[in-house]
Amino acid sequence: MNYVIFDLEFNQDLPSLQIPGKMNLETNSLVVNKDGLSQYLYEIIQIGAIKLNSDFTTLATFNRYIKPTIYSNISPFITHLTRITTEQLLQEEPYFKVYESFIDFIGGSDSILCTWGMSDLKGLYKNAEYHQLDSKLLPRMFLNLQPFASTHFKLPGKHLLGLQSAVELLGIPIPFEFHNALNDSYYTAEIFKKIYNSSLQPNIYDPTFLFRRPRQRKKTVNYNQLLKQFEKIYARIMTKEEQEMIMLAYKMGRTNQFVEDARGIQDK
Repeated sequence: MNYVIFDLEFNQDLPSLQIPGKMNLETNSLVVNKDGLSQYLYEIIQIGAIKLNSDFTTLATFNRYIKPTIYSNISPFITHLTRITTEQLLQEEPYFKVYESFIDFIGGSDSILCTWGMSDLKGLYKNAEYHQLDSKLLPRMFLNLQPFASTHFKLPGKHLLGLQSAVELLGIPIPFEFHNALNDSYYTAEIFKKIYNSSLQPNIYDPTFLFRRPRQRKKTVNYNQLLKQFEKIYARIMTKEEQEMIMLAYKMGRTNQFVEDARGIQDK
């Protein structure tokens, strides 16, 4: 059993979109969209990975850039963040070729994919589905190391550390820049070595799983009890006009029409 710690760099540049569709992020399918711009697929432009054995010895590394096919240009923001340029990627192989090489690098379904956060794991599957590649070749066992780092530092459950923050807190040397898929894989692997304990057990990733928030039960106001409370406060029976005014004021208050912020009463 090996651990494959991987990281991805993505691009999304809607002005240079080359296809008239969008990815449905829940079903992993391409949907033709009449009005255009909304939630298009984030295209993978770099895959970096480090393979460790069960003793945390490095067995191999993987670093491939990818020629884009969904967007013709790399977003200026992405170039600023990653230093990856459009011109650089035009010389690279397309996604399906790099995906095949990455599957070979992983070396079998018994490997455990390790990531910092879930976005890279989801992105790997979504890009495979978009390009009609066999996502079943990917291992289903995975470890999301980000929440384990928070547990290691005894942080509140919803407090998730960024990669660089975790590296600094653990005193890991920083010889490479962040926001490079191979470099970030290296840092994730170093974090893994530092925080590993027997509680880090892999889960099974199901790309078809859709998380839905439980529907909130509809709550209604008992206006009779509300009016009785006012009658108790004033020690008398409310007139019909007063009852109507109380109920109207309560309803208007629930719409936040009179909620104040630092600038005063909001205009509605």
